[in-house]
Amino acid sequence: MALSEDQKELLGRLYVKVRRAERRNRVLGAYYDGEQRVEQLGLAIPPELRRFLTIVAWPGTYVDAIAERVTLEGFELPDATEADEDLWRIWQENNLDRESKLAHLEALKFGRAFVVVGAGDADTPDAPSAEGGDDDRPRDAATPLITVESSNEMAVELSPRTRQPIAAAKFYTDDGVAYATLYLPDVTIWLERSNAAWTEVDRDEHELGVVPVVPLTHRERLSQRDGRSAMTRIIGLTDATARALTNAQIATEALAVPQRYVVGAQPDDFKDKDGNVLTAWEAYFGAVWALKNKDAKIGSLTAADLANFSGIVNHYAALVSGVTGLPMRYLGQATTNPPSAEGILADESRLIKQVEDFETGAEAAWERVQQIAARFRDGEWDPRLRQMETQWRSAATPTRAQQADAAVKLVQAGILPVEAAWVDLGYSAARRKKLAEMRAAELARDPLREIAAGLTPPQPAATAAGLGADDADAG
Repeated sequence: MALSEDQKELLGRLYVKVRRAERRNRVLGAYYDGEQRVEQLGLAIPPELRRFLTIVAWPGTYVDAIAERVTLEGFELPDATEADEDLWRIWQENNLDRESKLAHLEALKFGRAFVVVGAGDADTPDAPSAEGGDDDRPRDAATPLITVESSNEMAVELSPRTRQPIAAAKFYTDDGVAYATLYLPDVTIWLERSNAAWTEVDRDEHELGVVPVVPLTHRERLSQRDGRSAMTRIIGLTDATARALTNAQIATEALAVPQRYVVGAQPDDFKDKDGNVLTAWEAYFGAVWALKNKDAKIGSLTAADLANFSGIVNHYAALVSGVTGLPMRYLGQATTNPPSAEGILADESRLIKQVEDFETGAEAAWERVQQIAARFRDGEWDPRLRQMETQWRSAATPTRAQQADAAVKLVQAGILPVEAAWVDLGYSAARRKKLAEMRAAELARDPLREIAAGLTPPQPAATAAGLGADDADAG
């Protein structure tokens, strides 16, 4: 079946959006990788000295600082006490532990990424083939296919009323052949480019009623639903820092050797022991400057003070810190005194809040993905999934060691039972079940431990909250 005129026009609009995003992303990607080209280097740097250009990768540092703290750990249904096992099975079958990290990084870098949901049976064109390689695994209808896609290849059109996708398309090239996939509310169409026109290869009449593509955006606005790169606000400061560092590099190159001068000398004064005239380079870099000519005077000029370059770079770093909320130590600036644990947490408070805000938007996207995946799996919409909750690892304790330390303190204070600490540590349901069995067996061997634990008086609320005795009395 050929595409209708409306579908051809829609595909053309989406193709233009992808090409525009690709050009914008190329610049943003260069800033993330520290490979950007600074166009205006200033009057003091002639074009032939561009080889001395020094780049700082602060935009990449900022993006990574947020992305490293974003880790999804499960989905919890209403009236459930732990993460849903089947939803988590679908998540892991699609290797989303890793792929979700790529999607989050893409959204932070470019402002948007996309998640596509498809049928899990092997008959669909998007399903991996048996001969495709080690990464291809057998699929079945109980495991929908979920993939993350880049805005370099995909674009969507949103409904102005619901803000949900009404169409989406992916464009890609394989072995020199251009392909496209058009996603509509009730059908997915696979296309191939031939003879300067799109030819339909296959279609899936899934009749979902929704487009199986979910945008994952960063800092979307009412007037800009496509999202915004986290790096946008510090690109100008990054360029200014690059100019300052490049000036410092050139100044260092020119003034690394103190300027020397000779007054009243004759050419014959610059000869070696064999009477050969020394080259200017050999004469300048001689270990000892001494002449037999008593009328000659030798001296050196005071070297330039390059501390001003360090000061301006530190100033730019402080400005970047103010804009992003990154602690100064993230930007390579050492502090006089080593920070305490409380100081570090206070220093990172804005960064933690930014991570939590990003997770709020990502949570809605991933929950929508799971709702569509369950619809592909079951053939009908599950109303329970509308109240699904997403479990995230704490942004304030991003490492396992920090999580374990926080969990131990909460259990010792009597705020959480041991079983709840296992959930906070991200243990799977199967792992928690085994741990519960091991704990029960251990208590059965030594019942006095359980009795002693029950007789231990609970700590005061002030102590449990981390306050000292003096603070509690003062309250």
